[in-house]
Amino acid sequence: MNIRPADSKDIEWLIRHDDHVDEGWIRRCIQSSEYLLAEQNATLIGFLRFSQFWGKIPYMEMIRVLPDYRRCGVGTALYRTWEAAMAAEEFGLLMTSSERGETEPQDWHRRNGFREAGEIHFVTLQTSEVFFIKEISLG
Repeated sequence: MNIRPADSKDIEWLIRHDDHVDEGWIRRCIQSSEYLLAEQNATLIGFLRFSQFWGKIPYMEMIRVLPDYRRCGVGTALYRTWEAAMAAEEFGLLMTSSERGETEPQDWHRRNGFREAGEIHFVTLQTSEVFFIKEISLG
């Protein structure tokens, strides 16, 4: 398995698989180097999209692995690559979130060293968003 940054040749794949954002956001994230892709035998199998919360804290927005490759360490490899990159850039804190009812993603975050840091209930959503943070060692 290879983990690498996304580039313009990956746009069509990301449009099909990152269905929480539009094409403009995908293009912006690629230009800002805010995607990591997992590939196996030259086939894309997953991605991690991130940004910076308040422009200061690396925030993992989305991590997705294609169904046939789940529970094989792909998500963990994407996450560890991102964590190492953020440590190398001297960020000491990472952040992510999930909806209150998403117990499986929350368990995954906890297994990877995140701890719950708070919750926001948005009026327009039917559930709360739970935020997680993790302090990391600088690279």
